[in-house]
Amino acid sequence: METDCLRHTDVPHTSRLFADFSYHFDRVAAFYQFNHSDPASYAQAAARIDYPDDRRRSVIKALREQNGGSPQLDLLSQPGTVAVVTGQQVGLFSGPCYTIYKALTAARLASELTASGQSAVAVFWLATEDHDLADVDHCWSFDASQTPARLAIEHPNGEPRPVGDVTPASYPVDALRSSLGGFAHGNEIAALAAKAYVAGKPLGDAFRDLLKSLLEPLGLLFLDPMRPAVRALAAPLVRSALEMAPELYEELSSRNNALEAAGYHAQVLVEPKTSLVFLLENGLRLSLRRDGRQYASGSRRLLAEDLAQRAESLSPNVLLRPVVQDYLLPTVAFVAGPAELAYLAQSEVLYRSLLGRAPVFTPRCGFTLLDERSAKLLERYGLTAASCFHGLEPLRNAIAAQLVPPDLQAAFEKARVSTAASIDHLGDRLAAMDPTVAAAMERSRGKIFYQLRKIERKAERAALSRDERAARHAEFLYRLVYPEKHLQERFYTILPFLARHGPGLVERLYSHVRLECPDHIVCYAN
Repeated sequence: METDCLRHTDVPHTSRLFADFSYHFDRVAAFYQFNHSDPASYAQAAARIDYPDDRRRSVIKALREQNGGSPQLDLLSQPGTVAVVTGQQVGLFSGPCYTIYKALTAARLASELTASGQSAVAVFWLATEDHDLADVDHCWSFDASQTPARLAIEHPNGEPRPVGDVTPASYPVDALRSSLGGFAHGNEIAALAAKAYVAGKPLGDAFRDLLKSLLEPLGLLFLDPMRPAVRALAAPLVRSALEMAPELYEELSSRNNALEAAGYHAQVLVEPKTSLVFLLENGLRLSLRRDGRQYASGSRRLLAEDLAQRAESLSPNVLLRPVVQDYLLPTVAFVAGPAELAYLAQSEVLYRSLLGRAPVFTPRCGFTLLDERSAKLLERYGLTAASCFHGLEPLRNAIAAQLVPPDLQAAFEKARVSTAASIDHLGDRLAAMDPTVAAAMERSRGKIFYQLRKIERKAERAALSRDERAARHAEFLYRLVYPEKHLQERFYTILPFLARHGPGLVERLYSHVRLECPDHIVCYAN
């Protein structure tokens, strides 16, 4: 497998915060406790971990209930062993590709820390508490012709229910099997998904079981925070957050202002009534609005003291959740995507107040996967993967430009050169006669060349219209690399790529995780 590096500044929708986090950490150092690109940061973060033995024993017991016997659990039970944590909201058929890429990055970092003398294990946090079901009730696959296929579960609409507990009557396994049928490993991968996503199984369990089968060689541990034992262990930290809510709001508000003053964005809106917790009740995740020491849920009013007594029934919001996670685990590093790294710049103030420490926030590795056919097409038309990021029409134009006969291309170039020379000569003559007329001529230069380029583009489109195969090639490349104007890793599930390249693709990608490289990686898989 060959790879190329692509700077995030050349990738669409990269925020200024993430670009500076990746390439100019000094500019964002005020918002994070450690520089992820400095190897010494991990030893410093490990030295700050204060993880009581009784909490370690309790967490190991809870993890054993969820993971069974595992050598990694035995390792984590040893004093001094740290965790490299990542996670993702549970969803259909493992969710977007980057779910797997997060896990690969965490596993690689844990392995490298262990090899350097710092015992570490990788833990995948199953975000089963989130209630944004519309975000995860579907996924996108594709078939051998690179035609996207939207797969979705049917479920009741309305009430905000933790997604991990949602139990569909059925999963779209047959539609997945149909989508993958044209690939060499399609039946094998569809069977893996069907084994995990069984009718009547909760979405959280199905997601975990598929990830376990795909990532088994890497030895990750899985943690579901909705389990009662885990909720009981998290309760003290949640109570502290309730007690300190007014001060924490002020700190978050100040941090948001600081981010905006530095020219960055605040990923999560924080208002005076923002609550750091939701209430889990009767199978629902109910929003709360804070008003001093009181909280409102609809027409109900609850005192902070009353909620503190129900801490095991409270669910942290997006800003508090990572702090709860790293209270439960001896986390040395948290592997996160660009959006997560943005809100972690806000959560950092909660880490300081509630934990007195934070882990190293480490960016996940990102991949765009190309097969042999797409690589050959890019080479044929003199393009790169980044050529697809401008949209389908610009990609068609780029391909069309390669279809114009060489003698006609030479004729257009000759026309540009001779026209420029003629304008220069005429401009000199006009300047000698009347500078104002010469200035008007110079202003017309752009219009003249615009019209010439317009004719050239028409010739290119005419060439493309005569070559139906090239038009299909543009569609194929666009659907693979930048489907619906999204990065491939954010749009498709990993399953069609495994169906195309085989289940061994996971380990091959793992071998190309480069913790020292901040770039997006383009992989040419065969």
